Amino acid sequence: MTDSTHYDLVIIGSGSGNSLVTPDLENSRTAVVDRGSGSRASFGGTCLNVGCIPTKMFVYTAEVAQTVRDAGRFGIDATLDGVRWRDVRDRIFGRIDPISDGGLAYRRDADHTEAYLGSARFVGERELEVEITLPGGRHEVGSVQRISGDQVVVATGSRPRVPQVIADSGVPFSTSDDVMRIDELPASMVIVGGGVIAAEFAHVFSALGVRVSVVTRTGRLLRALDAELSQAFTDLARTRWDVHTDAEPQAVRRGGEGVELDLADGTVVTGELLLVATGRVPNSDGLGLDAAGVRVREDGRVEVDEHGRTSAPGVWALGDVSSPHQLKHVANHEARVVAHNLVHPDALQSFDHRYVPAAVFTDPQVATVGLTEDEARERGHDVTTKTQRYGDVAYGWAMEDTTGLFKVVADRRTGQLLGAHAMGPHSSSLIQPLIQALSLGGPTGPLTVSQLARGQYWIHPALSEVVENALLGLEVAPYRDATADYDPEGEAS
Repeated sequence: MTDSTHYDLVIIGSGSGNSLVTPDLENSRTAVVDRGSGSRASFGGTCLNVGCIPTKMFVYTAEVAQTVRDAGRFGIDATLDGVRWRDVRDRIFGRIDPISDGGLAYRRDADHTEAYLGSARFVGERELEVEITLPGGRHEVGSVQRISGDQVVVATGSRPRVPQVIADSGVPFSTSDDVMRIDELPASMVIVGGGVIAAEFAHVFSALGVRVSVVTRTGRLLRALDAELSQAFTDLARTRWDVHTDAEPQAVRRGGEGVELDLADGTVVTGELLLVATGRVPNSDGLGLDAAGVRVREDGRVEVDEHGRTSAPGVWALGDVSSPHQLKHVANHEARVVAHNLVHPDALQSFDHRYVPAAVFTDPQVATVGLTEDEARERGHDVTTKTQRYGDVAYGWAMEDTTGLFKVVADRRTGQLLGAHAMGPHSSSLIQPLIQALSLGGPTGPLTVSQLARGQYWIHPALSEVVENALLGLEVAPYRDATADYDPEGEAS
């Protein structure tokens, strides 16, 4: 072991944590520690290497394939002659891997930063040992480097959760970390899980010709969504995939087409490939956080305050390892806040988790922000909702859409927008005006639904008219111009 090397800042994790090296820190010495993924150094974290970006590149490919299959209903004769899986895979990672490698090279070779490719563990206050496990850095594989920092940021992300019955079975399985790099498309696949990752991969692989079975312990897929949309999505999924709800594997073994799962009701589900998509757990274990005085919550998340500070002075945390929201745009927001706070200790900024949106890039696409109908009722609002079908607006006709829904939730008495939930093409983009209305309202709070619906133009016949019509369909207080004063009778004065 070498003598300890001291830095102004040590960052554990190269995802959103890597963006902490802002121009404000260019004159400081910074160490970035990352243990990579499998046998390769994968600078850029989950999003770049095994998450958001490659999955969406596969999703778009799946949508192209599905468009070809569906062309006949528009009067266009087309056939899908085949899917060249290796070409698809290599095109995607042929773009992603060089970005990851370039990020590593930049941190390794820059004058003010250093990259450590291995696993970090606290051995004292803001002091760590890093076991070098991967080549590509300046340190010998197998060596243990001791480093310390004036400040340390824990941004180690999360990893796939694997149910014990599968982990103990001895049966080979894939997770989101490796399934996109397989060499051949299987004929069939069993996906265990019913959340975002399961829904996205079920869409990708089924669109590329794989027969997909989904096994989830919950009664609906995407159960965290508004109940109406969750049920609508589950009903649609049953027409496309072999869906088993309220089901957990009781036993897993080799057999059938490759792997067999015994369910509690006696059903046996089989497929060539088993994909485990049962959520993710924070990468907080193994960091020696006790030695640093950093508290951890019962669910494994590092405990932070609204500024990103942990219980240990000079130690911060952000992203999946600490946040209640396992979303890249949340990690990026938290990184921006922590980056400011690192260099402005007397003017701390706070995380803003009031209106965190999310999207699921499955088929149909799903997006959500704010309160669900059930949550709004639980909080005592006088709830009014409107669910508008895509197929009832002009562009929805053009698309021949029969399944798309856009639901808005509001307070009937105040007209306050409370939430929005969409299922259908481009829903992750269509929902953005409502995210803006919730987040950027005036001093009295979010814009009312009437202000949002009638305070601006809506392009005709754009698909965004589904949002306009949903807002207009709500039973709320009359329209009020945000720039005018009103008397108690509701008339402008």
